[in-house]
Amino acid sequence: MARLSYHSQSPLNASLTASKRWVTSLGIWGVGAGTAALFLLSVTPLVKREFLSKVPALGSYYEDKTPASDKPF
Repeated sequence: MARLSYHSQSPLNASLTASKRWVTSLGIWGVGAGTAALFLLSVTPLVKREFLSKVPALGSYYEDKTPASDKPF
């Protein structure tokens, strides 16, 4: 039969252990939420111009190549 032994743990060590578990989970959810928000906002001109056009590999895809004479405003 296995014996259980309980070790006392300092409050600082207990909070570090709990925070390590939460930081990983919150990081994954944060990246997912940021990606979803960027995907949903990618149709707005402000996000295209200020953020997506400055991404090194994808910037040329999001650049506005419409001539000024064809823009209504």
